Amino acid sequence: MKTLLAILAVASLPFTAHAQIMKCVGAGGRVEFAAACPPGTKAENTGIRNSPAAAPASPQKSLAERDADFRKRATEQQEAAKKSEEKNQQTADQKQNCEVAKSYLVSLQSGNRIGKTDPATGERIFMEDSERASEIARAQRGVESSCK
Repeated sequence: MKTLLAILAVASLPFTAHAQIMKCVGAGGRVEFAAACPPGTKAENTGIRNSPAAAPASPQKSLAERDADFRKRATEQQEAAKKSEEKNQQTADQKQNCEVAKSYLVSLQSGNRIGKTDPATGERIFMEDSERASEIARAQRGVESSCK
């Protein structure tokens, strides 16, 4: 009898592919699980839906569509990497400009002699004290703009 029930259960599997599984309690406390309970048994809902997991929710894309999607994702990843690299480069440049501006301001404020080249003659000249105050103000603005 048990083999007959097992055979019937296996044979009924294709028919219950999308059905809800019910617990059927028969006479004498005999329990069966089926999509529909036979007459004379008590049906209890198990809350289990028997739906095949292999059934796709949407139709499969063709090979060409999948290839196009892959190429699109690869292009987007390359663009994102390029933008990230550019942003990192800009951040590094800004940090370096800030450091240069700060060091120039510190050297101006230290009172040491600052030499520069005269553009007309090419000779080395030293900054006068009258120029130093305006140069410190200009360097301070450069630090403020570079070190945000």
